[in-house]
Amino acid sequence: MVVGARIRFTLVASLFFLMVSAATAFADKGSVTISAPESVVKGTEVTIKVQVAHSGNNFIHYVDWAKIGIDGKEVARWDFKWNKRAESKIFEREFKYVVNAPVELSAEANCNLHGSKGQAKASIKVTE
Repeated sequence: MVVGARIRFTLVASLFFLMVSAATAFADKGSVTISAPESVVKGTEVTIKVQVAHSGNNFIHYVDWAKIGIDGKEVARWDFKWNKRAESKIFEREFKYVVNAPVELSAEANCNLHGSKGQAKASIKVTE
């Protein structure tokens, strides 16, 4: 009876390991793209959209954070956990900002296992 239980445990553990390995084998680092206007009139409120892409989205392998920076300062951040993951492998977050001077935008997302592909950058110019 004990031998049968050990065999079942070994099979289940092996299957679990194979599933996790297969899921992470095709996964990559978190990546982002920024969508924002290139130029606006001073005082305009803009919506900055960040699209996050990551091929893994399971309880072991997921995006654990995404953020937006303006002029080198973090202005928005979304944190995720194994039990409160992003809704899909590709998702979007938005941040509203009133542009009064030219701004440099940055965005980044991080995979809890593989890290980030790095920051995406964009800028918004101001017209009078």
